[in-house]
Amino acid sequence: MKTVAALFRHPIKGHGRQELTHVSVDPGQIFPFDRRWAVAHDASNIAAGPQDWAQCLNFSRGAKAPSLMAMTADLDETSGQLILNHPDLPEITFDPDNARDAARFIAWVQPIMPENRAKSNALVRANGYGMTDQKHPYISINTTASLADLSQKAGTDMSMHRFRGNIWLKNSEPWEEFNWIGKTIRIGGALLKVEDPIERCLATTSNPETGRRDVETLELLQNHWGHKDFGVFAAVIEPGSIGLNDTVEVL
Repeated sequence: MKTVAALFRHPIKGHGRQELTHVSVDPGQIFPFDRRWAVAHDASNIAAGPQDWAQCLNFSRGAKAPSLMAMTADLDETSGQLILNHPDLPEITFDPDNARDAARFIAWVQPIMPENRAKSNALVRANGYGMTDQKHPYISINTTASLADLSQKAGTDMSMHRFRGNIWLKNSEPWEEFNWIGKTIRIGGALLKVEDPIERCLATTSNPETGRRDVETLELLQNHWGHKDFGVFAAVIEPGSIGLNDTVEVL
């Protein structure tokens, strides 16, 4: 029986992952507070404050700054305080919606940004559902079986954190998730429609413990499976709660 293995959100796009035990989802929405904020760089011409959805190339992220992949996050929804940790930086606690705190965060992250890349310069809050890579309000679904198969080809156990997914499922067959595209899937109390495969980027080549590139994930996917896809996008069509170990049914 397929069940939920792990749940994650990423309060600031590309800047830290937060593990959850349960989440409530609604149609037309992503995980609450997932990619609620993003970090614009000085080549994007995006100002601080609330902004409509924009393409990922406007923001600092792991594909261009691999060290960001080693960051973890802990957002307190009640207080609005966000705690970030990185192995090469001191812990920081701040309110992303406070301008002074946002500037302090930008200064905090600068030391781990590559010198040959556009500099991070503004913390942006997303209008609507979030600054996801896709303009659609999708939730990402990955499986531990596919990760194990990819890890076997790589010759090393890879962490699920490389793939920055929302929902991880266990007890499926490797790559079975691609057969769900166009189908509905019930996860816990929520119903989702699986829409598209997720084409991966250079962020997945970075080790989420060290922030250093160490596995050619895109090459492995292309050489062994003829594509660079890992995981699938799904849209919520019936609201509900999803928790760890909840059962999963493909309809």
